[in-house]
Amino acid sequence: MARASTSRSGKGTRKGKTRAGGNRSPGPRPSDALGPGQKLELYRWMLATRRLEERLTNLYRQNQVVGGLYRSLGQEGETVASAYALEPGDLIGPLIRNLGALLVRGYPPRDIAMQYMARAGGPTGGKDLNVHFGDVRGRGVVPPVSMLGDLIPVMAGVALAARMRGEERIALTYIGDGGTSTGAFYEGMNLAAVWKLPLVVIAEANRWAYSTPTDRQMAVDSMTAKADGLGIFGESVDGNDVLAVYDAVREARARAVAGEGPTLLEARTYRRKGHAEHDMQKYVPEGEIARWEKDDPIDRYEAVLVETGVARRGDLDGIDAEVRAQIDAEIEIAQASGMPDPRVALEAVYADPPRAADHLAPYREDA
Repeated sequence: MARASTSRSGKGTRKGKTRAGGNRSPGPRPSDALGPGQKLELYRWMLATRRLEERLTNLYRQNQVVGGLYRSLGQEGETVASAYALEPGDLIGPLIRNLGALLVRGYPPRDIAMQYMARAGGPTGGKDLNVHFGDVRGRGVVPPVSMLGDLIPVMAGVALAARMRGEERIALTYIGDGGTSTGAFYEGMNLAAVWKLPLVVIAEANRWAYSTPTDRQMAVDSMTAKADGLGIFGESVDGNDVLAVYDAVREARARAVAGEGPTLLEARTYRRKGHAEHDMQKYVPEGEIARWEKDDPIDRYEAVLVETGVARRGDLDGIDAEVRAQIDAEIEIAQASGMPDPRVALEAVYADPPRAADHLAPYREDA
């Protein structure tokens, strides 16, 4: 285990602890406690993520999606596994490529589809788009912040609030490799480090920050080096190995609730679609996407389920058929939802609804 220290004036040194992927201590893994039903549930959530995004892609091409569409193709495993590893009372802050976390937390696919299509029945009633919504009290989901990096200090505050209330819960959020270059990332992580807050941050090493490759974003080979600089535990894990991510998050959670502070968990994965659906990825070297397709997280997990006797190939095909049928039914429900009434556009936006109504008066037919 590599160790790096950062000096603390007048208080000696604090050790940073990093662990490279595969350097786990021998012994039981948290995923060993998962039963066959739970392992298949992980598979179902991963499939649901991919099948829903495939349908959303079709809707986008039919001009039914308002705004951009952000895919997680190739990254479904790390999102689903990390969300599944949490306890019901924990809080999670997904970003635009963490749709799977919303499904794990109980959002039906229709809600996500209505949100992308700006329908009245969506979580924000058509006032916002993609995954910009949350439900802190009901589902423990903190809404994302568009400015990448800014959700880190927010989640540090969420973790601090949990500790001040004496609650045994943690906060978990995500950041892209490019987002770790922002000042807000360092400010939030440093605060969590100094106060030993129960925060877990998944740093998605998906090779690209929009069109900028990782080696032009940072001078280190692994983002765990940033954990060393902060004096916190850092680990690099194969993000396409679902059970490895689950294990790492469960262990990070255990350290957090034990008062050992935050963890920066690097999930090595790959973004097989562009930043958004309109991005043609012309900046990607030829053959790179095809190479990563061979390391698909769903394909790898299917092989594990079959090899360990959890399921037969026919069982997995049956689950896929069920998921496809469910997604189709959910999309139909979402499409049946009407567009929002423009007269309520400013409700729940300003504190004074009458003023909002007066603002829209010139647009009403009876004006």
